[in-house]
Amino acid sequence: MSKKKDFLRTIVENDLKSGKYKEIVTRFPPEPNGFPHIGHAKSISINFGVARDYNGHCNLRMDDTNPTKEDTKYVEALEDAVKWLGFDWGDEIYFTSDYFSQIHDYAVKLIKMDKAYVDSLDEEKMREYRGTVTEAGKRSKYAERSVAENLDLFERMKNGEFRDGEHVLRAKIDMSAANMKMRDPLLYRIRNVEHFRAGDAWSIYPMYDFAHCLSDYIEGVTHSLCTLEFENNRDIYNWVLDTLELKPPRPYQYEFARLNINYTVMSKRKLLELVEGNYVNGWDDPRLPTIAGYRRRGYTPESILTFCEQIGIAKANSVVDVAQLEFCIRDDLNKKVPRVLCVLDPLKVTIENYEGSEGIDAPYYPHDVPKEGSRKIPFSKEIFIEREDFKENPPKGYFRLTPEQPVRLRHGYIISCKEVIKDAKGNITEIKAEYYPASKSGSEDTSGIKVKSAIQWVSAADAKKVEIRLYDRLFKNELPEGVEDLNPDSLKIIKNALIEPAVITEKPDERFQFERQGYFYADAVDYSDETPVFNKIVGLKDSWGKKTKEKKAAPKPQAKKVQIDGEVAPMSKEEEALFERYTKELQLNNEVANTLARDENLSKFYEEALSECNSPVSIANIISNEVARELKQKELTELKFSPKQIAELVKMIDDATISTKIAKDVFEAMSKNGEEPKKIVESRGLVQISDPAVILPIIEEVMAKNPDNVEKFRAGNTKLIGFFVGQVLKATGGKANPKVVNKLVAEKLN
Repeated sequence: MSKKKDFLRTIVENDLKSGKYKEIVTRFPPEPNGFPHIGHAKSISINFGVARDYNGHCNLRMDDTNPTKEDTKYVEALEDAVKWLGFDWGDEIYFTSDYFSQIHDYAVKLIKMDKAYVDSLDEEKMREYRGTVTEAGKRSKYAERSVAENLDLFERMKNGEFRDGEHVLRAKIDMSAANMKMRDPLLYRIRNVEHFRAGDAWSIYPMYDFAHCLSDYIEGVTHSLCTLEFENNRDIYNWVLDTLELKPPRPYQYEFARLNINYTVMSKRKLLELVEGNYVNGWDDPRLPTIAGYRRRGYTPESILTFCEQIGIAKANSVVDVAQLEFCIRDDLNKKVPRVLCVLDPLKVTIENYEGSEGIDAPYYPHDVPKEGSRKIPFSKEIFIEREDFKENPPKGYFRLTPEQPVRLRHGYIISCKEVIKDAKGNITEIKAEYYPASKSGSEDTSGIKVKSAIQWVSAADAKKVEIRLYDRLFKNELPEGVEDLNPDSLKIIKNALIEPAVITEKPDERFQFERQGYFYADAVDYSDETPVFNKIVGLKDSWGKKTKEKKAAPKPQAKKVQIDGEVAPMSKEEEALFERYTKELQLNNEVANTLARDENLSKFYEEALSECNSPVSIANIISNEVARELKQKELTELKFSPKQIAELVKMIDDATISTKIAKDVFEAMSKNGEEPKKIVESRGLVQISDPAVILPIIEEVMAKNPDNVEKFRAGNTKLIGFFVGQVLKATGGKANPKVVNKLVAEKLN
């Protein structure tokens, strides 16, 4: 039984206790017109999870009612996704097309009851007659057709005697209904095309609202669990089943919030545009939010299901930070994948006082991972290190190899630089080095050499050349609209990376942590013996992502052990205590809490800011993002702003003096000149506009410039409210209070 009791499971439990149903039957009913994405993963986990938790059954059903967009390849992709996530639908996959005859018979029954009619209005007229949110619609004159005439026309529609769009079948409900979905909704439309399963047997196809509830009833579904966009459709769902007086038990529909993730698009239309426009390399491109894409990138089913469980089942839509998903895959892989050495940008090092070769024993797993395994890493006179691990003129706080500073080779010896070799242009081509035989890792070090860091390396004679694909977020904007927001740096390919030989097998199907680089997975499509290809799954779970360690302050004084850059160390007791407080007492999400707890500078900064302003979540978000970004380039003492100033900035957000968008601009100014946030806001005229008297004329102007969208909104396209709010915010340079704008726009449009 799931430990987490959500509102859907509460409903199911109550229905079982009351005897309403003897067995719970749910269904996952995707339309096979695209590859499933992570939003489908949430729906899969809910529908199959609820059925599993109450010893019921979940049907996998393809909602194949639109033959113009559906394809067998999408059916197969949906099957693969459900299987890969670990769920079982039993012996049979259901298709709505299997019920076409029964659904048709139900339509005939409605016609005979004078509850449905064949309408011959054109699409434009039908839209006009529908009315608006504030005005009742007008029923078509064709609703007066007799039952006999409707039966005749419907039969001829089925037989293919009419062109697409010439007639439709509509329910006869109420053209003045407050819910515009109930204003004589369409039940059938003509499509003179071949169906990928039914062939050319049908020239009419049922609409979703008609087919869905009847398919649920036919299959004995008890709980029809779907996303919030179908909330208004529930009235049609109930009307069809009630009007047909179908024998109980019957299903009921319940809605939950859909999954939205920042820096991502979930729309099938937009995903199709990315694929067909060759902006990505197919539906399984590792940058896409498709399940096939995550799978090829190297995500595990466990990480995705954990993510779905963590975000929970809510009744209101919201946007989830993609960092939470990345946290889940890091957390999963950190416990079970082997650590290996890889060099992405090789710099040759010749160890002049070493002769011969040897194999250095190295464990695959750190001490805190409950797995065992090791290998021998070949070591020789010539090795390669990361180019960034040597600095001829190092910045303060740089702990890797320099002309004066020795460094430890991970699992191996300490080396020091003796000579720097450069080409004619002054580029470093080689390091001449010396090693200390008594410094071998794992044995008693009698060399007397002290180092503060260890770096990865590979033997020149034994390393294998591999192709590395470094994936970043596909979109550069947090809430992308489409291809215009694509991130041009979402994929970087490194052709000549070098990896230790133990990683290369005949056909690896294993994930690795490339130390200090991230987690990687062999590409399922392009990997070959000649060209091994590895995809970066996600960066390491260190203090805050890809922090440049050489520009940080020195290590904590008490940290006497060797510091391995990027290596994920277990939390200390102090860090665990902070993490516990941040997540449970202050209600920070896991990723933010992890970022703050693991970094002494950030946690200290956070505590000081919190003492000035009791707004823990808002302060934490700014510090773990904006402040942390500044610390990638500077030391704590070099920051131009103080914790008190960050607290003042948050206070202005909380009291609606400025918007969060404006706050980012203010922060940028603070980070450059250290000016007080209040002075920046006042001098630049950035105070948020909340006065309706100022905002209303702007709204009216935006509406006057966009009469078509006003009409579409009042005809039922309520999603356009976001367009109007965005235009008003744009017109005010982001200064208008979004809450006030939303309220006033809604009032004005309605």
